[in-house]
Amino acid sequence: MSIFAPSFMGFIFVIFLIVYFLSSAIRILREYERGVVFRLGRIIPVKGPGLVIILPVVDKLVKVSLRTVTMDVPAQDVITKDNISVKVNAVVYFRVMDPIKAITEVEDYYFATSQIAQTTLRSILGQSQLDDLLTKREEINAELQKVIDFQTEPWGVKVTAVEIKNVDLPAEMLRAIAKQAEAERERRAKIIHAEGEFQASQKLTEAANIIATAPSALQLRFLQTLTEIATEKNSTIIFPVPIDLIKPFIEMAKKD
Repeated sequence: MSIFAPSFMGFIFVIFLIVYFLSSAIRILREYERGVVFRLGRIIPVKGPGLVIILPVVDKLVKVSLRTVTMDVPAQDVITKDNISVKVNAVVYFRVMDPIKAITEVEDYYFATSQIAQTTLRSILGQSQLDDLLTKREEINAELQKVIDFQTEPWGVKVTAVEIKNVDLPAEMLRAIAKQAEAERERRAKIIHAEGEFQASQKLTEAANIIATAPSALQLRFLQTLTEIATEKNSTIIFPVPIDLIKPFIEMAKKD
């Protein structure tokens, strides 16, 4: 038994080395993953997706995801161009386009992109007025995306979109905006009322011109008004009789 024991232990050791070698040499990368391999400290072509074999001890593999990353930018204190302090948070969408640059050109591309997004958010919004910040979101988002993407491009990171999520205003500004909105509604109401009065006066002028060309129309209108008043039947109405109504009878009496 003592003769075979060392050989058995050696066999177990060889099996262990083989298992260790295979477990260290074989990697499986998903469809959205790429492997940046350092061989003795130097970059070799990117591996993946699928089955990847590396040399244990000699090679070191770093996985990089190519999926779009949704990164929340914490709320930033911003002083706008018109000296109003607001809190603004945003969301940034980006993805790695060049895995080698993302690993070799920057220490942590996710953290670096986050810091660039925060500083750019404060810088760009600090050049905008509050009204523009509230009404021109698309233009500001496009400017943020352009600036951030320009700074992350050397890292192999593509910023596809930047969206401002929320703008927190001080309480006094909320009250001022509410007063402004109320004043705007009153202004519109007065304009609409004035336009209605103007249109009504135009129609009355047209009606007066028509009646002036046909005196009988005025008499018909007078009789129609009497008919409308008489429908109530709850009051006594005294009205003067227009001379035009009895003028024909007076002329007939003179002829006789």
